[in-house]
Formats: sequence, structure tokens, C-alpha cells
Amino acid sequence: MAREHRLSARVPLKLPVRVWWRTINGKSQEVEGKTGNISTNGIFVMIRRRLRHNAPISFLVDLPSEITREPVQLLGHGRIVRSSGAREAPGIAVIIDEYDIRPGGASSEPM
Repeated sequence: MAREHRLSARVPLKLPVRVWWRTINGKSQEVEGKTGNISTNGIFVMIRRRLRHNAPISFLVDLPSEITREPVQLLGHGRIVRSSGAREAPGIAVIIDEYDIRPGGASSEPM
């Protein structure tokens, strides 16, 4: 059995998330889903969309005050490194290239 090597621990969190990306034709697309887990360098987003490998995306997660003391938003930009397999929950694994933590209720569109 292959052993996984991770750079950081994953935190299992099921939180609402919005994801933005551009199609090959340059059209902006958006979908809502749930996070599956988050780490310092990646996020798994459960969505029912197939997106291309290495596609750049932006995402916005509302982190509740139960986790952060006061509501904040995690705004991130990254790229898709994996889509889930047939026996997994549908979704995408994203490497986070950059992120920002901002007060809850800030501007809603990251792109």
C-alpha cells in the first residue's frame, strides 16, 4: 500500500465555500460547495463540477466564530492538482498559492 507524504496536517471542516474560475474561453464561472478539509497549503472542495487539472481558481470560505473567535473569511487563489476518483465524494484538491484572511462580510467576489 502506498504511503502518502503530506507537508501539513489536514483539518476536516465542512464549511460553505464559493469557487470562481475562468473557462478556456475566458468566461467567469462560479459554483458553491462545501470544504472537505483544509491545510496550510491546500483545500479539498466538494463540488459536482469537473474542472481541468492545473486550472487556476479562487475560493471564499466563511470561517465561523466558533473556530476563529469572530467571523472571518478565507479568500484564496490556487490551482487544481487533483479531481476526486469514482469512489470518492465529487470534488477538487487545490494547492493554495496565496490567501488572505479578512473580516466576515467583506466584499463577496475575489476575482
